[in-house]
Parts: sequence; structure tokens; C-alpha cells
Amino acid sequence: MKNMIIAAILMGSTASVMAQNDTIIRENKPLTISGYAEVYYQSDANNPLNNKRPGFVYSHNRNNEVSLNLAYLKANYSSEKLRANLALGVGSYMTVNYAAEPDVLKNIYEGNVGLKISKKHGLWIDAGIFSSHLGFESAVGKDNWTLTRSLFADNSPYFETGAKISYTSPSGKWFVSGLILNGWQRIQRAEGNSTPAFGHQLTYKPNAKLTLNSGSFIGNDKPDSIQQMRYFHNLYAIYQINEKFGITAGFDIGAEQKEKGSSDYNTWYTTVLVAKYNATDKFSLTARGEYYEDKAGVIIATGTPKGFKTFGYSLNADYVILPNLVWRTEIKNLSSKDHVFEKRNESFTKNSFSATTALAISF
Repeated sequence: MKNMIIAAILMGSTASVMAQNDTIIRENKPLTISGYAEVYYQSDANNPLNNKRPGFVYSHNRNNEVSLNLAYLKANYSSEKLRANLALGVGSYMTVNYAAEPDVLKNIYEGNVGLKISKKHGLWIDAGIFSSHLGFESAVGKDNWTLTRSLFADNSPYFETGAKISYTSPSGKWFVSGLILNGWQRIQRAEGNSTPAFGHQLTYKPNAKLTLNSGSFIGNDKPDSIQQMRYFHNLYAIYQINEKFGITAGFDIGAEQKEKGSSDYNTWYTTVLVAKYNATDKFSLTARGEYYEDKAGVIIATGTPKGFKTFGYSLNADYVILPNLVWRTEIKNLSSKDHVFEKRNESFTKNSFSATTALAISF
């Protein structure tokens, strides 16, 4: 760099050097501002009166109207030893997922601070509000292969609050983290709850094509008076076979005490398989198959004899209009053992078919 500046001065290119230095300063600024917005329209064939998707859908949950799923403005600070994020969000996703939080916290999509505690190793301590460490999907649509979220993603934490210690190996192949949390998708603990929850994440990337991930949650998310311990494990693998074709497979299982102090547990589980084909640099197709079973209604309560036993499939097509603007469309069908989907006439059916289209922009 020094030689380049000297050479430029000798050549009388002072203006060029100043421009180059200005570019370097901009690129190395520790503070960056970014944003995201996703607008969608969804049509549910059952067309329920309240214009909402079923109660277990927490993202893209508005029906028969143009709606904003998620929009946020984010500030990120990153240096060698310190990092921080603050993002404020709005949209139907925020309204539903943050409904239990106090007013002042309902729009905090992300807010955390991290400190590097080792000079030689990638060892960090972070605290605050984070995206969940469970699962391969996030609330940000553009980062997911499918337009809408899977049954697993909608019914496990999208976000979490607490502190974590994490380590990334020098090769970048291993990532391990231990967490202490305020609960199952909470900023504030449930009223009357004084017990912390715990979690782990272990990620292994042996090469650029394969990612293996294990994550867990252990804790009580109810008041101490009715404490019921919950144990949950998330496992997934992502394999990018080549530039055009990739596969993601996931399996999750959970168990919760039937009552305080009980040795008996109610269990639930889900499986999902997603395949994506990049036909061109701008156009891609994605197919998803999934199954979710929660007979006892721990996570999805139906009040029906067989509980929630639902198979789903979807197919979506994405077109990149601009580098930061994508148009997405998806058809999706859910089929349950019992009549759990509400229709316009307030009766219930076993099937739910929907079509969704969305525009997502980022900057």
C-alpha cells in the first residue's frame, strides 16, 4: 500500500490516491446500516372469516390481503474485539411473534452486544436478543429456500434472549456455542418464572458443500408453580451437491413433563426435506415435504382425538429481478388426520391449500 501511494505521488496522481483511500475507509467502517422488507399476498382456499392463516402459522399469517410480513432497519458495529447489533422491525411477523412482550419491546427484532475474550482464538461472549440458534430457517425470507416457513420453524423459537459463549475453529469447520436463555422465544421471562433455560449449538462444515448442525433447548417456560421441564433437540444437514442443486434435511423432537414433578412426558416431532434447483442465475425452483406430529398438543393444541398430525408439501419459484430484489411465488398444501383447519362458514376441514406471492428487498 505504501509503495502504491509513493508511486502515485511521483506520477502526480494525488486525486486518484485520495479516491482510493476514501474507498478503503468506507469499506473498513465498523458501523454499517442495512435494511429489509418483504411484502406478500396470500390466498387460503378455506378463506376463514378472520383473514388469518391457522393459529400455528406465525409468519406470512395474513390471508386475502396485501400485507407486510417483516421490515427492519439494522445497525451493525463490528471491530476486532467488539460487535453489536440493533434492529427495529414491523410487520405481521412482529405483531404475532412478539405479542407476549411489553409494548416497549414489541418492535426489537434484534439487540445484542459481543466481546471477544481471546486474543488468539475465535472465542466470544454475546448477550441480548438474537435470532434463534434452532433450525435452518429464519424470519428473513430472502435467506430461506422457501417463501413461507416450515411447520417446524413456525412452532419453534424465531428469536431468543440471553447470553452465549461461542467458539469458531481457525479452519472455520467447527462452531460450538453454549447458551443461557430467558425461555422459549421470549424477551422477558414468563410471569412467575425464575428458572433459566439452556441450549447448545454444534455446527460442522467439513467442506464448502456440507453443513451438519445440532441444537438443543432445556428449560421450563411456565410459572414456577406449574413448572414443566421441556427438552428439545434440532438436527439438520445441508448439502449443496453442485452449483445448481442443493438438499436440506431436518429432524426435530421434543418432550415436556405432563405435570410438575412428573416422570411422564408428552412428545412431539417433525421431519422436513427441502430440495432446491437453480435453473439459472436468476431463476430457481424449490420443493418441500414435511410432517409434524403433536398428539398431546404441547406446541399445537387442536382439541381433537388424534391431535395435530399433519403432512405438508410446497413448491415455489423465485426470480431475482435485481441483485437486491426477488419475486417469489409458492403453492402449499397441508393435510391433517383430524379436521383442524377452519373454513369460511366456521366449519372445519382436514386440508389447507394456499398460494402466496411476495416481493423482498434488501439494502
